[in-house]
Amino acid sequence: MIVYKVNMKKIFVGGLPFRFEDKDLAELFAPFGEVKSATIIRDKAMYNRSKGFGFVEMDDAEADAAIAGLSGSELDGRTLTVNEARPMTERPPRREGGREGGYDRNNRGFGGDRRDNNRRRDY
Repeated sequence: MIVYKVNMKKIFVGGLPFRFEDKDLAELFAPFGEVKSATIIRDKAMYNRSKGFGFVEMDDAEADAAIAGLSGSELDGRTLTVNEARPMTERPPRREGGREGGYDRNNRGFGGDRRDNNRRRDY
């Protein structure tokens, strides 16, 4: 048995309406060919709300047609950004835990380094 590997392309799609679900994204790309996967990226900290972008996987030729056909088009008053996805880059780990500066629960300011404000300057 011979297995042929079909070249797949991952497409970045930005500017999506926040109401969009995975199936809506797949339906948007379906006229250009078979959608292997469609995923809307969600913000877990904001009650699983869409971040307004996602990724679609399609065969190379179909992906190129979809990019050409949808890039710059308008959907629900938003302009779509559609291009080939770039590999994720290494990012430093996020810091976990407490607050830094800002306001406490009683809206009183705190934090920050105020030493410079009180330093005597001899110019």
